[in-house]
Amino acid sequence: MALILNIDTATQVCSVALVKDGKTIMLKESSEKNSHSSILTLFIDEIMNKTSTKYEQLDAVAVSKGPGSYTGLRIGVSSAKGLCFALDIPLISVSTLQAMAFGVSQKMKQKSKEDTFFCPMIDARRMEVYDAFFDVNNKMVRDIQADILDENYFDKYKETVYFFGDGAAKCKDLFSHKENIKYLAGVNASAKNMGEISEQKFLNKDFEDVALFEPFYLKDFIAGKPKVKGLY
Repeated sequence: MALILNIDTATQVCSVALVKDGKTIMLKESSEKNSHSSILTLFIDEIMNKTSTKYEQLDAVAVSKGPGSYTGLRIGVSSAKGLCFALDIPLISVSTLQAMAFGVSQKMKQKSKEDTFFCPMIDARRMEVYDAFFDVNNKMVRDIQADILDENYFDKYKETVYFFGDGAAKCKDLFSHKENIKYLAGVNASAKNMGEISEQKFLNKDFEDVALFEPFYLKDFIAGKPKVKGLY
């Protein structure tokens, strides 16, 4: 039983949730581009103030560990580490894709059959995505990969597969001819989906080394010309 601050900055969405015993007390999030560095600490302070919660009451901080935006992940992990150092509390990491799949599977619990897979996709630019496959119990059945999508991507799957996320939106038309492949619109990474996972990790004492922990980038960072200071 714990009070955990959950932070997700792995994608374009900047999201913070205060969670008690796995249930969200308050959520703040924004999908404004290039804003993570300027609004994350404001969101955290607002949540703490509006819920009359003192920082010393937190039992842990959980952060979405990736894969996702290199800069976004750095911002979230740095903030989470700073809080853990200052408060001397544990750091918990949560897979961004697992949390996305968990959120969808919980919403569809009554309709999902055992032969159903959930495939969250995070945009990795062009036709590439970071993705994985999870079953109805949120167990990973295919590892996280960086994949370049084409119309044959789902050919080997006979199960019903729901695909979603900001990486899925750009390719939904590729699979419109496949009856077992279902696109779910409007699904994004969010700290609200991290609560039950971070609570279970807290109970299991599944903590990260605050000094050594690094985000799961999946791919090496490739620098481009700087445009706007922030997420991309």
